[in-house]
Amino acid sequence: MNVRQSILNREGQSFPGVTYTEVVLTPAYDNQKAVLLEPMIAIHKAHLLMLVEQSLLTREQALPIMKAIQTLDLESIQRTPYDGSFEDLFFLVEHQIMEKAGDIGGSLHLARSRNDMGVAMYRMTLRNKLITVLRSAIALLQTLLDTAEDHMDTIMLGYTHTQQAQPMTFAHYLIAVFDSVSRDVKRFQSAYETCNCSPLGAAALTTSGFPINRRRVAELLGFNGLVENSYDAIGGADYLGEAATSLQLSFIGIGRFVQDLLLWSTQEFAAIRVADPYVQISSIMPQKRNPVSLEHMRSLSSSGVGAASTVLQMLHNTPFGDIVDTEDDLQPHLWHGLKLSEQIFRLLSVVVGTLEVNKDLLLNRAKRSFATITELADTLVREKSVPFRSAHAIASAVVKTALSRQMDATQVTCELVDEVSELIVGHRLQISPDLVARAMDPVHFVQIRNLPGGPSPAEIRRMIEERKLSQKSIVSWVDSQIAQTNHADAQLNRITSEWGQ
Repeated sequence: MNVRQSILNREGQSFPGVTYTEVVLTPAYDNQKAVLLEPMIAIHKAHLLMLVEQSLLTREQALPIMKAIQTLDLESIQRTPYDGSFEDLFFLVEHQIMEKAGDIGGSLHLARSRNDMGVAMYRMTLRNKLITVLRSAIALLQTLLDTAEDHMDTIMLGYTHTQQAQPMTFAHYLIAVFDSVSRDVKRFQSAYETCNCSPLGAAALTTSGFPINRRRVAELLGFNGLVENSYDAIGGADYLGEAATSLQLSFIGIGRFVQDLLLWSTQEFAAIRVADPYVQISSIMPQKRNPVSLEHMRSLSSSGVGAASTVLQMLHNTPFGDIVDTEDDLQPHLWHGLKLSEQIFRLLSVVVGTLEVNKDLLLNRAKRSFATITELADTLVREKSVPFRSAHAIASAVVKTALSRQMDATQVTCELVDEVSELIVGHRLQISPDLVARAMDPVHFVQIRNLPGGPSPAEIRRMIEERKLSQKSIVSWVDSQIAQTNHADAQLNRITSEWGQ
């Protein structure tokens, strides 16, 4: 017996082969029945209604088809294992409809293809998952705003290149995170707008010779409009890439935030304390409080970056047209990434909202730090008309001299400034003790930085109030999208239920 015959004896002589079933068809079918069955039924109903409205089927012809659709046992279908009787979920459902409706049931597929149906189901699934992600992102944004409002006067050090840089507030930092996540939300909104367009009516790739109404089907299914070009409708995959890219950037941004929180929760840093519900203890070391919730968010974010990368890589160098690369093998990676995103947003929200912040320690650390030294240089410019570069040199020498004498910033005096200035510019500046003390005070440093986007309490309050308004706008947009799809569902169900009377 040759190799070919041996393999065919083991695999079977007709479609589907045993290994093909195991590797491709069974996993695809399991995903289809779990995720795509509901949108498939909605598409069947909408398409049938449109065929009647366009006089392509009579109401009498359509009634048994509609009743067949309505009496499908969806729970039973979802329990069925893949046995090779039908190539995929579409043919199983079509078979059951035709069993109930008779041969006329085959007319349901008039002027359409699995191509445009499949893309529509994927788009309907994706839009729902994007809305779920957006709702969790909105909850995180609200938590960030609420927490920032509690910490407008929480002085802390800001860092550049991981080194102490300048004083700021915890609220200033949180608003920066808010703005970053807000941009993620905008990208998800854009991905939703791109996704929520109907490919139905494109059929295989060139539309149909029958006078169908593509816009009516889009309306019945809650789409915002059409993917107009019929080839683009079945071949375009950038709606997947846009969602994946949005996910990838979001995961990267969240990972950077979480990394900061992990650092700040170390005993050496001691800036924040993660609440008890989100820490675990050691099996051997009694003193341990491990902020594992943050660790998991970091690792899951990395996993999400990988899932999004997989989607983009699977799209790369594929033909521009209908191709399996964009379908059953790819979609679960995107769904997985979206699920991770939604979960991480929710977990991060409760962790951030329950953080304890060590305000006193952060303020004292800022007072002792030389992070305010920029303000000393600025003060020399303002009060003594010293050119900035000379003032910078004096301030730098003050720090070096103080450190060499094991002094911290609270011990800098006007005498030290005069001593250094004499060496740098050749004379004493005779700056007052009050000016030096004020220049070295981190609270003063923050208060006078009231330019747009600065950390002063007044500017933080303005930014928070503006972001509350933007938050309302985002909530309103999401609510409108949900209302649109809910209205479409209700309309479709109302019309189809009236048919059965």
